[in-house]
Amino acid sequence: MQTALTILSIFFTLFGIDLLMGSYSLKDPFNFIMTFFAASLIILISTTLTAGFIIKMVRVYKNVK
Repeated sequence: MQTALTILSIFFTLFGIDLLMGSYSLKDPFNFIMTFFAASLIILISTTLTAGFIIKMVRVYKNVK
């Protein structure tokens, strides 16, 4: 279960990076700012979840061992 959630959060991190790069091609400043901050929030949350899932998997692996 943790592996699937880690893969899903990595996918959303990559999606956020792609969205962030795409925001630079926008012409309207308002759309740029909104897309830039939304992509940054997606990256921040996804990266935090990825780190949490990996830490949880490491802790479980150490207890099993």
